[in-house]
Formats: sequence, C-alpha cells, structure tokens
Amino acid sequence: MMLLCTPFVLIGIWMIPEKPILGWLSIAFFGLAYPFGIFNLFDKKPMIIINEIGIYDRSTNTDFINWELIQDAYPLNINGQKFVCLVIDEKYKPSNNKSSLYKNAAKLNEAIGAQELNIHLGQIQKIDEVKLTDFILEMSRADKPTKAELFKALPRNRQFS
Repeated sequence: MMLLCTPFVLIGIWMIPEKPILGWLSIAFFGLAYPFGIFNLFDKKPMIIINEIGIYDRSTNTDFINWELIQDAYPLNINGQKFVCLVIDEKYKPSNNKSSLYKNAAKLNEAIGAQELNIHLGQIQKIDEVKLTDFILEMSRADKPTKAELFKALPRNRQFS
C-alpha cells in the first residue's frame, strides 16, 4: 500500500508550486497510506483463529463462524489472491442485517464465484488452501467429540503449508 501511494505523494510534492491546494490534498490523502501501512506491518494479532468452536477471521468483521453454520467450503483463487469460501445457511448470512449497499456487494461477491463469507489468505505466507478447506469441511461435518479429536491431532498430523 505504501509503495503504491508513494508516486502520488511525489506527484503532490511536484504540484505544490503550480497548484498548492491540489498538491497538498494529494499529499494528505495518499500520505495516509504510510501510518496505515506501518500499523499493518507491525500488527502482531492473528488474522485467522481456528478452534473447536469455529473460525474467526479479522477481515470479515464478524464473530466466530461456528462449525455448525458451515454447509460447504471451497478454495478460490482470484488474480493470485487465495480465498476459502464458506457456504452458510441463508438465514445466518451477515447481509440479512445490513443495508442494501452491503447486500449488493454480497451479490457481486457471489457473481464472481465467491460467497458472502470468505477467508482471505493473502497475508498468510505459506498456506495450502486445499488442505485448509479439507480441514474446515471435516470440522464442519464432525460431531463434538470428533471435533476435539481433530483439533488436538492438528499440530502433529496436519500442516496447512
């Protein structure tokens, strides 16, 4: 983000003698990428938490997605960006409580082959989205004791990379 905004900040600096207001607006707007980028660079909080209850993805801005709600999951690659798409019951979709703008964005997601709830794997370095999808499907279809067994066996038997 910082690298992409740097040319626009430089253009803003170049524009200051000719059009100072536009130059400063460009610097101020695109310069916001630096504090946000630095914050994201040093943010140590986990992006995805998987436990016996379900999955928590910070980027979806929802609570835990319980295993019982997940009906299906599939990997998706959009221009090199990896996702795991989660198919959930219609009555539990987040857009049910949102504005029409949010609902239209959710329909756009589904038009490109994604779902309303997608786990973005772009910031996770070494991960195999197919193995993660298989694990999600196993956990969503297992009963409570089997979930505990699968989760306890995870570090020894499975690696997602």
